[in-house]
Amino acid sequence: MEVTQFLLNAQSVDSAVRKHAEETLKQFQEQNLPGFLLSLSGELASDDKPVDGRKLAGLVLKNALDAKEQHTKFELVQGWLALDAAVKNQIKTCLLQTLSSPVSDAHSTASQVIAKVAGIELPQKQWPELVGSLLSSIHQVPAHVKQATLETLGYLCEEVSPDVLDQDQVNKILTAVVQGMNAEEGNNDVKLAATRALYNALGFAHANFNNDMERDFIMRVVCGATLSPEVKIRQAAFECLVSISSTYYDKLAPYIQDIFNITAKAVREDEEPVALQAIEFWSSICDEEIDILEDYGSDLTGDSEVPCYYFIKQALPALVPVLLETLLKQEEDQDQDEGAWNLAMAGGTCLGLVARTVGDDIVPLVMPFIEENITKPDWRQREAATYAFGSILEGPSPDKLTLIVNVALNFMLIALTKDPYRHVKDTTAWSLGRIFEFLHGSTVETPIITPANCQQIVTVLLQSMKDAPNVAEKACGALYFLSQAYEDVGIPSPLTPFFQEIVQSLLTVTHREDAGESRLRTASYETLNEVVRCSTDETAPMVLQLVPIIMMELHQTLEAQKLKTDEREKQSELQGLLCGCLQVIIQKLGASEPSKYVFMQYADQIMNLFLRVFACRSATVHEEAMLSIGALAYATGPDFAKYMLEFYKYLEMGLQNFEEYQVCAVTVGVVGDICRALEDKILPYCDGIMTQLLKDLSSNQLHRSVKPPIFSCFGDIALAIGENFEKYLMYAMPMLQSAAELSTHTSGVDDEMIEYTNLLRNGILEAYSGIFQGFKNSPKTQLLIPYAPHILQFLDSIYVEKDMDDLVMKTAIGVLGDLADTLGSNAGSLIQQSLSCKDFLNECLSSDDHIIKESAEWAQMAINRAISV
Repeated sequence: MEVTQFLLNAQSVDSAVRKHAEETLKQFQEQNLPGFLLSLSGELASDDKPVDGRKLAGLVLKNALDAKEQHTKFELVQGWLALDAAVKNQIKTCLLQTLSSPVSDAHSTASQVIAKVAGIELPQKQWPELVGSLLSSIHQVPAHVKQATLETLGYLCEEVSPDVLDQDQVNKILTAVVQGMNAEEGNNDVKLAATRALYNALGFAHANFNNDMERDFIMRVVCGATLSPEVKIRQAAFECLVSISSTYYDKLAPYIQDIFNITAKAVREDEEPVALQAIEFWSSICDEEIDILEDYGSDLTGDSEVPCYYFIKQALPALVPVLLETLLKQEEDQDQDEGAWNLAMAGGTCLGLVARTVGDDIVPLVMPFIEENITKPDWRQREAATYAFGSILEGPSPDKLTLIVNVALNFMLIALTKDPYRHVKDTTAWSLGRIFEFLHGSTVETPIITPANCQQIVTVLLQSMKDAPNVAEKACGALYFLSQAYEDVGIPSPLTPFFQEIVQSLLTVTHREDAGESRLRTASYETLNEVVRCSTDETAPMVLQLVPIIMMELHQTLEAQKLKTDEREKQSELQGLLCGCLQVIIQKLGASEPSKYVFMQYADQIMNLFLRVFACRSATVHEEAMLSIGALAYATGPDFAKYMLEFYKYLEMGLQNFEEYQVCAVTVGVVGDICRALEDKILPYCDGIMTQLLKDLSSNQLHRSVKPPIFSCFGDIALAIGENFEKYLMYAMPMLQSAAELSTHTSGVDDEMIEYTNLLRNGILEAYSGIFQGFKNSPKTQLLIPYAPHILQFLDSIYVEKDMDDLVMKTAIGVLGDLADTLGSNAGSLIQQSLSCKDFLNECLSSDDHIIKESAEWAQMAINRAISV
C-alpha cells in the first residue's frame, strides 16, 4: 500500500481528512502488520519522499513497537517477535540505511526506532551484529552519519539494561563516544551527539570506572567538554557530571577540587541552562551523602558499602557563598509561575540540601548574609535573605536555631503583612511554614509558639489568606504545619480558641474567584482537613456544624448539568476535595462516642451524596468518594448494611478498574473496612466480591501493587464470615500458595523488589491469619489441616532468606501463633518438625520491638498449648 498520502493527510488541518487518514492507517496495521511496518520503514528510508511524511512514518513505526501501558507494550513486543525473520531483516536494513540520510528529521527518528527494535531483540539474543555494524564505519563516514550513529548508540543504551551488552561491546561504544567528544572532533553536532550518548552509556561503564586509567580519561574528556564554546555541549557535559556524581560517588575524590572550580565558574558566569546543571551536581552530591549518613547513622563504621567522603563539608566555606549569590538572581514574577525553575530557586534548593547534609555547620555561614540583606530597600535582597533563612531550617539542631528563629519570627510576621512586594511575602509565608514544620511540636524543648504570640500568628496568617493567590496558598501551608504539631499533645491546643475563625477563613478562601490559581483551593481544603484532624474534643460541636456546610457544597456540585470537558474535570476535582473533607470529619467525629452519636443523624444523607457522586461518572469510580465510604462504614458499623444494596454495584466497578489501579487498590481497602463494620452481614455479597478479587489476581493487566492488599482482603473476609469462608478455600488457598512460592525466591534482587516482596509476604500472611482466626472454635477447622505444612514451609523459607522487614516479622510470628491456636494438637507435631520455627520464635522473643515481642510471647503460649495436648 502506498502510504505517503495518508501520512501527509494524517497531519492535515482539515479534521475530516485527518480522521480518515488515521483510520486507514489503523486498519492497515490491524489487517496486515508485516506490510504496514515494511511500508513505513520504506517511507522513512526513501530520500525522495516528503520530510513530514517520513518523520511521521518513523513515529508511527516507533509506536508500533512500544507503549507506556505495560500490557499494550507486552502485546506489541510479542507482535514484533512473531514476525517472519525476512520481514524483520528488511525493516532493519531500511532503518540502518536511513542513518545515512542527509535529512536530520529522518535519521534522528530512525535512531530512535533502531533502539526500540534493539530493546526487544538484544535481550532475546537476536540482532547480535547490530553494535558491530554501527561501529564498523564510524570513522570513515560523513559528519551527519557519525552524528546519527552516535545518537543511535545513546538511545540504545537508554533502551536496554546493562547486562544485555558484553564488556567488549561496552568498551567499543565508550571508545567511539569519547572520541566523538574529543577536542580533535571538528563538528559540533557530532560532539553534542557523543556527549548525550555518554550520558546514557554511563550506567554501563562500571568496569571502566574501576580502572584508574580509563576513569581518568573519561573524566578528563567530560571536564574538557564543560568548557566547549557551544552552550548545548557544555550543558550536556554537566549533565554527565551530575549522573557520574550519583552513579560513581565513591570514585570522585581525585577530581572533586577541579569539579568545584569548574562548577563555581559556571554558576557565576555561564548561561542559565549550564549554570543550573552545575548547581545540580552539588545537589546530587548532597543526596548521596544524606542517604549514606541516614543509612549508617552517626557512627560511620568501616562496614558500610560506600563510605561518606564528606565532600560537602569540605567544600562548605567555598560552596555556600556561591549558592547565596544565586539567590539574588530572581526573575520578576517567578512567584506567580507555578512551573518556574531558575538559578535562584536551584540555589535555594541546593542550600536546603546542604543544610540537611552538614547540619549545624551551615548556620554561621548563612547568618551574616541574612542579617546584611533582610532590611535592605531592594526587594531582591530582602527576598534572598528570607529564602536563605527558610532553606536552612531543616538539618541543623533545634538548639542551634531556636534563638535565631525567636528573633526572626516577629520580624517575619510584620514582613508578611507590611512588605510592599508580593514575592517577599510569598517567600516569608513559605519560611514561616518551614519554621512550623521543623521547629515546632512536642519534640522541641523550647516552644516557639507560646500563648503570648499564638494570637498574632493566627491573625497574620488569616489576613494573608486574603492576599494574592500564591501568598495565600503559602499562608494556608503555614497554618497546616502550625496545626499539625498539636495532633498528639494531650494538653489543650492553643489554637482551640481560634478554631471557629480559622475554619471560617478557610471556607471563605475556597470561594475566592481566583481560588483556581496557585493550587489555592486545594491548599485551603487540605489545611481545613488538617485543622479538623488535629482538633481536640472541645471543638467537636464546631466540627459537627461543618457537616451540613460541606454537604451543601457537595450537593451544589451535583446540581450542575451538562458541563464542558474542562468544567467536568474541575467539578470532579472539587467533589474530590469535598469528599476528602467529609472523610476527615467522619473519622474525627466517629472517634468518640458522644460526637459519633450526634453525627449519625447525617449518615443517610451523606451516603446518598456519595452515591450521587459515583453516578456522575459512567465509567470510573470516584477515588475520594470511595475512601470516604470506607470511613463511613467504620463509623456506622453494622448499620452500614442498609446501604449495601445500592452501593454494591459501585464497589464492583471499583474492583474491575484495572486501568486506574489506584482506584482498584482503594476499593480493595474499602472492602476490608466494610468487612470489619458488617462482620457476617456481608455474607450475601461475598460471592461477587471473591469472584472479582480472584479475577483481579489472575489478570496480567492489573498493576502488581494491588495484589498484596487483595490477599490481605481475603483475611478480612474470612474474619468477617468465619467458617462460611469454606467454599472459597479451594480457590483462595492455591492462589496464596503460588504467590508464597514466588515471594521466597528473591535473592540478588534490587531494593525496590525486596520492598515489594515484603508487601506481598505481608498480604499473604494477613490472609492466612484472617482465615485461621475466622475458623477458630468451628467444627470445620480440620479443613485447614492440609494447608498447614505448606504454610510452615513458607514461614521457614522467609526466615531463611533473612530479608523480611519488621512488619512481616510481626505478621509471620502472628501466623505461627494463629496456626497453633486454631489447629491445636493437629499443628503441634508439625511445628515441632519445622526446621526453623524454634529459632524464629527465639529471635522474635528477644526483639527490641515490643510489638514483635508481645506477638511472640502470645505465639509461644499457643504453641506450648498445642504441643502439650
